[in-house]
Amino acid sequence: MKEYMNIYKTALQNNICKIKFEKKDGTIRDMRCTLREDYLPKQTDLEEQIQRKTPSDTLAVWDIDNCGWRSFRIDSVISIDVGDHDYDASGKIN
Repeated sequence: MKEYMNIYKTALQNNICKIKFEKKDGTIRDMRCTLREDYLPKQTDLEEQIQRKTPSDTLAVWDIDNCGWRSFRIDSVISIDVGDHDYDASGKIN
């Protein structure tokens, strides 16, 4: 799982990605998100603490459409669309 975390982080730090994942309630969500610095709000102490408290199996990202921090569990990812490439959860190009 740590391998996927690093892959997702790298993709998100360099791109706006569309992540499809299953929420805790079982619904499927598509989210356009990023970790690109030019899209992120200026960090405040509170946000830095939230980032540090995120469980190791969860990734906090900036939701482009809702302009806020959101998170998802790595094991809930169905697919990630990075620019011209669409990957399934195993890292295979669709």
